[in-house]
Amino acid sequence: MSSQSTSGPLLRVTDLSGSAPDDAALRAALPRLVRVPGKGPDAAVAEILAQVREHGAAAVQEYAERFDGSRPASLRVPREAMRRALAELDPRVRVALEASIERARAFAEAQRPQDVTMSFGADASVTLRWVPVQRVGLYVPGGLAVYPSSVVMNVVPAQAAGAASIALTSPPARDGSGLPHPTILAAAELLGIEEVYAMGGAQAIAALAYGLDADAAAGLSEALAPVDLITGPGNVFVATAKGQLKGVVGIDAEAGPTEIAIIADATADPELVAADLISQAEHDPQAASVLLTESEWLVEAVQGALARRAATTKHAERVREALTGVQSGIVLLRDLDTAVRAANLYAAEHLEIHTAQDEAIAERITDAGAVFVGASSPVSLGDYSAGSNHVLPTLGTARHASGLHTATFLRAQQQIRYGAAGLAAVADHVRVLSDAEDLPAHGDAVDARRGR
Repeated sequence: MSSQSTSGPLLRVTDLSGSAPDDAALRAALPRLVRVPGKGPDAAVAEILAQVREHGAAAVQEYAERFDGSRPASLRVPREAMRRALAELDPRVRVALEASIERARAFAEAQRPQDVTMSFGADASVTLRWVPVQRVGLYVPGGLAVYPSSVVMNVVPAQAAGAASIALTSPPARDGSGLPHPTILAAAELLGIEEVYAMGGAQAIAALAYGLDADAAAGLSEALAPVDLITGPGNVFVATAKGQLKGVVGIDAEAGPTEIAIIADATADPELVAADLISQAEHDPQAASVLLTESEWLVEAVQGALARRAATTKHAERVREALTGVQSGIVLLRDLDTAVRAANLYAAEHLEIHTAQDEAIAERITDAGAVFVGASSPVSLGDYSAGSNHVLPTLGTARHASGLHTATFLRAQQQIRYGAAGLAAVADHVRVLSDAEDLPAHGDAVDARRGR
C-alpha cells in the first residue's frame, strides 16, 4: 500500500506501515472529529438557558414544541403513565433490563470507596469521608434511538452512591403523547424513579440546573428543585448546555458523539471487526469508527466485510455517513507496539483488542474510557449487559476523565479531629509556617488555645 492516505470502499486508509512515526505524526494521522470554538451552537444554547431561567416551565414547553415536535401537557410525567408503561413492556425487554440492572448494581456497589481514618498519635486524626451528592439530575437522550439502557447506566450508580433524590429527564417522543418513550418510562419505573420529566435538549439541562417554579399551565403542580449534579449523554446542544452551566451545577462531562477504536492483528476475524465498527456507526452520522492494525490483509478483509454488512444493516445511510466521515478510518502501522501507542494517543471512548496477545496489550493501555479485551467482548456487550457503565469520556478526554461510576455521585469530605494534646504536638510548626507565609493571625488562632 502507498504511504499516502487512500480511499477504501468505506473507511479511509492512512498507511504509516513504512515509517516510524513520532507521537506528533501519529496524532496527525488519527481520524478525529474536531470541534471548532465559535462554530457550535454556543449562542443558541446561551439564549435557551436565559429563556428558561427567566420564563421557567413555559419556555421549556415552547422549546419542546419547536425542537421535539410535541408540547407536553404536563412536564412532570404522571405516575400512572409510568406504571402503564411498565405493565405494557414487552416481557423479553423487561427480563433483559432486569438482568442488566442486576449486573450493573452488583458492580456499582462493589465500587463504593471506603472511608479512611489516619491517626497521628493520641488525640489527633483525620478522616476522608465519602458523602453522596444530595440531588442529581439524570439526562436520557432521545433523538435517533431509544435508550432505556442509559436509564440503567445513570440511575444505578447514583442509587449505589446513596443520592438522596434523583430527577430524570428525557425528551418527549414524536408520537404526540407529550411523554418520553414508554420503554424509557418503564425502565425508570423498574428502578423506582418517581420524579421523571418530559424535557429534552438544552432546555432540560437548564431546568435541572436552575429549577422550575410550580406552573399549573405547564402541568407542573410542584416545583422542580435545582439539582447539584447532572449526568448523562446527549447531543451537541446538551453537551454545550452542560459546559455553559458548569459551576452553576456539577456535570459529568461534555460528551461528544460515540467512538470505537479497535487494535487488531492478522489473527482477528474481519467479520467481527467490521460488525463492531458498524455497531457504533449506527448511533450517529458523526460517530467515529477507527481501526489500528499492522496487517495489510486485515485492512482489505475488513473493508470487504464492511461493504457487505453496511449495505444490509437497518440504518445503512447513517452508518455509511459515519464510516465515510473525517472522524472514521483505518491507520495501517508497522507493528502492534505502534498501534498501542496510537491507541493511547487517541484515548478512545471504547477500545477493543482483537490480537493474539489480548491480555498483554490490555495491560499497556493507559488512555481509554473502557477496554474490551478479546473477540468475545464487543462494545455492544458493555452497552447493555456486561455490568460496566456505558457513559464514557469522548473526544480524547479519556486522557484525564473517567466514565460514569459510583464515585461520580460521591464527594470526598475531610474531617479533622484534634484534641488539646494533639494540637500541642504540632502547634509550634503551625506558628512557624504561618509566620513564614506572613499570615500571623493563623498562628495566633493556635496560640490562643495555648493561653498565649
